[in-house]
Amino acid sequence: MNWSKSGAALLLASLAACGGADSVSMTDGGRSTDDGSDPDRGSATDGMGSTDGGSTVDSGSMADSESPTDSGSKTDSASMNDSSTAHDSSTANDGSTANDSSTANDSATANDSSTANDSGNANDSGSGTDSGSKMDSGTDSGTTSPQAVNLGTAGNYVILAKAGISTVPTSAITGNLGVSPAAATAITGFSLILDATTVFSTSSQVIGKVYAPGYGAPTPTNLTTAVGDMQAAFTDAAGRAPTKVPELGSGTIGGMTLTTGVYKWSSGLLIPTNITLTGSATDVWIFQIAQNLTVSNGTSIVLVGGAVPKNVFWQVSGSTTLGTTVHFEGVVLDQTAIALGTGASVTGRLLAQTAVTIESSTIVQPAQ
Repeated sequence: MNWSKSGAALLLASLAACGGADSVSMTDGGRSTDDGSDPDRGSATDGMGSTDGGSTVDSGSMADSESPTDSGSKTDSASMNDSSTAHDSSTANDGSTANDSSTANDSATANDSSTANDSGNANDSGSGTDSGSKMDSGTDSGTTSPQAVNLGTAGNYVILAKAGISTVPTSAITGNLGVSPAAATAITGFSLILDATTVFSTSSQVIGKVYAPGYGAPTPTNLTTAVGDMQAAFTDAAGRAPTKVPELGSGTIGGMTLTTGVYKWSSGLLIPTNITLTGSATDVWIFQIAQNLTVSNGTSIVLVGGAVPKNVFWQVSGSTTLGTTVHFEGVVLDQTAIALGTGASVTGRLLAQTAVTIESSTIVQPAQ
């Protein structure tokens, strides 16, 4: 009896030990005894029998079947896929404490906060910089060029006027001259010689032809059309919407460098010192001047970067006065008169709705 009691006691102790091990094995999915070591953490976590490689737990594969909250980690893995957080949650389950698994849920919440950072990618979708670039690429920055003013048949003349053209010799003009409706007598200082065809005249100061309405056909008709085109071009230039800050320099722009665009002044414009127009061969400048344009003696309009005079338009509602030895570039569309001082030079066109007066001047039509 005494031996039987001792044997029974030993047997019960052994069974108790085995039963404890089994209970732990059940916790670990029935696969191994939980000694708390790191290798056991991943496999103990998945009741589905999957091995915890770290990332499969957080990919929404029903990891932590005891915790429905953790299924939300599908969103977390889609946005951040934080495998280190997945290891933490499996460690919580290895503690065999349900409360610890909620700690894994807390770590998932941390992943949720990182998802908020992903939704913070409004910086990408907001593209505030891109929308702001419209201001950079827009016309205020001078990067968008207006269309050139269409001169029509007025572009066949380097000087075209309605009331007359006069010179104080000796001037040098390259291009055609035309007057209409005034007669040929309104062209003075050129010592004109009527061609045998009676269609045009010539002058030693002009490399080109001189036209007046009293000459033979088709000159009168051509001149009427050209004058009409000149007036239409003036109206076109005056009607363009400004793309630059109005009233630049308060009407005095000496020393400035100007990019392509439409400039407007509600008063007169004074150019007391050199200005520079910078741009390409296709860029266009339109200057809208409500009163007089005055360029001081010795001043130059300088074109750089490939800019060409045929694309520079000076729309002047008052008179245009170029001082002595001025060098001017562009097409002048003047509603009244144009006057050049002694020794002034122009690469462009002088198109006046009254008269043009020059003094020992050099005027060359722009290349087309």
